[in-house]
Amino acid sequence: MRLFAVCILLGCAFASTSLQAQKQKKAPKPVTLFTVNKKPVTAEEFIYLYNKNHQNKSEDFTTTKIDEYLTLFINFKLKVEEARTRGMDTTGSFIREYNQYKDELRRPYLPDTKITDSLTRLTYERLKEEVKASHILLNIKADASPADTVAVYNRLVDIRNKIIAGEDFGKAAMQYSEDPSARMNQGNLGYFTALQMVYPFENAAYTTKPGQVSMPVRTRFGYHLLYIADRRPSQGEVEVSHIMLRTGEGKDNEKVKNQIFELVDELQAGVKWDDLCKQYSEDPGSKDNGGKLRPFGPGAMASIPDFERTAFALKNPGDISDPFQTAYGWHIVRLERKIPLGTFEAVSPTLKSRVNRDERTQLSKQAMELKWRRDYQFREDAVVKARVLALGDTSLHNAQWKAPVVPNAARDMVFSLTGKSYTVQDFLQYAQKMQRPNTQDPAKYLEQLYNHFVDASILSLLEAKIVRENPEYGYLLKEYYEGILLFEIMEKEVWNKASTDSVGQRRFFEANAALYKAGERARATFYSASTPGFEATLRPLLQGGQADEARIQQVAAENKVKTETGVFTKEEKPVLQKVTWGAPGVYTAENNGLYYLVRLNEIIPPGLMSFEEARPSVISDYQSDLEKRWIEELKKKYPVKVNGKGKQYTLQKLQAK
Repeated sequence: MRLFAVCILLGCAFASTSLQAQKQKKAPKPVTLFTVNKKPVTAEEFIYLYNKNHQNKSEDFTTTKIDEYLTLFINFKLKVEEARTRGMDTTGSFIREYNQYKDELRRPYLPDTKITDSLTRLTYERLKEEVKASHILLNIKADASPADTVAVYNRLVDIRNKIIAGEDFGKAAMQYSEDPSARMNQGNLGYFTALQMVYPFENAAYTTKPGQVSMPVRTRFGYHLLYIADRRPSQGEVEVSHIMLRTGEGKDNEKVKNQIFELVDELQAGVKWDDLCKQYSEDPGSKDNGGKLRPFGPGAMASIPDFERTAFALKNPGDISDPFQTAYGWHIVRLERKIPLGTFEAVSPTLKSRVNRDERTQLSKQAMELKWRRDYQFREDAVVKARVLALGDTSLHNAQWKAPVVPNAARDMVFSLTGKSYTVQDFLQYAQKMQRPNTQDPAKYLEQLYNHFVDASILSLLEAKIVRENPEYGYLLKEYYEGILLFEIMEKEVWNKASTDSVGQRRFFEANAALYKAGERARATFYSASTPGFEATLRPLLQGGQADEARIQQVAAENKVKTETGVFTKEEKPVLQKVTWGAPGVYTAENNGLYYLVRLNEIIPPGLMSFEEARPSVISDYQSDLEKRWIEELKKKYPVKVNGKGKQYTLQKLQAK
């Protein structure tokens, strides 16, 4: 709602955010159109906004229309200047809201978008192939010391050297791997494709050639060696149904085996698959829907390779496998369909969403952020940083932390970017505004805020570069910045005052009572419903000499009848045109599919309206009056000076069509 309101105030459209992020030619020196409080507003900004808000309206490019818009634009800038003077753009709520919009607007211009597009394409290309790999795992904690990390890495390098020298990888996996399954499968993971393994593991699998052993690869599980046995074209996915009879837990395996073969005989005799599945299958998650499982690809059933192998071996939909046994029991599988990999265009939206949630995107963004730090010559003072991070306390947990007074805070540099210093005071002010409730250690949370501050500072420099190269982006960003300020200052100075100041409303009405006139109208109550029948019960109550209002409301509620009372003209309530105008009484009528009882209490002759009748119009007019008087005050407070040459330049540019 807030974004919508800002756009209404600015006259902007949501489509504005789809600007093409293309590098523009360097803009000429801007021309000043007018100044507010000695601050220039350029002709280029005005021309951009006027063109955007008057598209396909050639009749709006007259001098008179442009002058009218210029007056409105000057008033807009006066309000924004007042909001800035009050510091409304420095509050935490403003910064958070503006940053939210800015992040969305900036996205097409940042490398992040290119990273996602590139990763999506790369992932799609990998999905075209399946890799068969084995691995050896050595465990290591994520927060292990550098010495322990190096020790594990070197140990894995030694194992790799032995394998390259001729030791069998499978035997080495059984001997050295700390993956418990290696004792049984010799580290063999079978075939898998993209998005099935953690990203560093997948990356190593797809960048190591068949027959080779990778260098040690770090994942969140530890360090791995990979041996790539084969690569083949993707088989896509399969969707199958199965009937499972469990073994183990004291069951007689031979009896279970005999029973599953009997079920195959019944299927061949014509008994329906779904009936047998519902009666006999012991997979509670699928037995009631015909045993159907979600589609899966190679590697998704790595823990039960016989199941995966059997499913992919079936050729045609409806084919049923021979009975086979896994660690869970005996199965028969029916092929529902084979699902080949779709075209890139078809799978791209879903694939991009998966890539954005995947570890690969986060790792790539981290790499990009490190590159930005190098590009912008990031330097930090480790001593000052440590001193600052020690200033946190438990008040950070509920976001009530107040930045302490620190000697030389405005002078001491905590980091710099392209030679520009960012001080302790800069960071403390940022941290106080941006803190959120959390449960982290105070020093850790301050460090998180510090990293966010560094990233935000780099983004600010990136943004300045984007604005230089893409003027329209700069104008759009300014629209949102000033639009939020306009909303807040108008809400405070005009809208809330006009709607809540009942004394001011009445005073304004009394001073302008002659303006609020009305024609002939009726004081009436309307009872309406979408179906007839309520009239028979309600009408006698309305026609009584002393109406029992409590009983009337009870009957109305019981019959789901809507009630509305007030003073209305025939134009405001067309149903009044269907009753006898003049005599008070109770009338039935039908209008636009609704059934009415109308209690006509009084016909009011033309004349001045009462305050209550006029109040909606009074509030609107009082709001306009408040705004008009406020603008006059702002003009005195912030002098406005229109540049004649700049105005002439603006008219020429807008009318050169």
